[in-house]
Amino acid sequence: MPSKPVADPFNYAEVGATSGEFPSGYHHFRLRRRIGAGRALFEEAGGAILGYRMQRGTGIFREASTPVAEAGTRLTVRLGVGPFGITAPCQVVYVLDEPNRRGFAYGTLPGHPERGEELFAVEFDPADESVYGVVAAFSRPGTWYTRLGGPVVRLIQHYIAGKYIDAIRPAQA
Repeated sequence: MPSKPVADPFNYAEVGATSGEFPSGYHHFRLRRRIGAGRALFEEAGGAILGYRMQRGTGIFREASTPVAEAGTRLTVRLGVGPFGITAPCQVVYVLDEPNRRGFAYGTLPGHPERGEELFAVEFDPADESVYGVVAAFSRPGTWYTRLGGPVVRLIQHYIAGKYIDAIRPAQA
């Protein structure tokens, strides 16, 4: 069970919805990839996610108000390329700390070009000890330029989600 969602000035109403059924009216996205096997890998990847390694691994991480994710942590990511980049504010909504799931979700704050929430997690399947990286989100444009970018924004989201998971994959994989 995720920690209790934190209410704050998010720029969308469905705070915490990545922990259940995604709300209508948003683009839904889920990516789940096997990164290896074993409880040790699960523990290592879970710690890496909570330490923002997914965001750091893609080069978009800028700063966070806590060294590891916890409900209420404010963080910023930099989206875009060169002079076309923008700093996007987010806040951790909840942290997952379950026997077979670990990670966190953050929601967008005013000033972010999207509206919605994204989950970054690792899952352990005790049946065969497989470990999976998971990125799931619901979002919709929050600015004119993300509305205009439509399908291109979705392609970039899918590409970055793969990079997030690659960032927690063991070096030998």
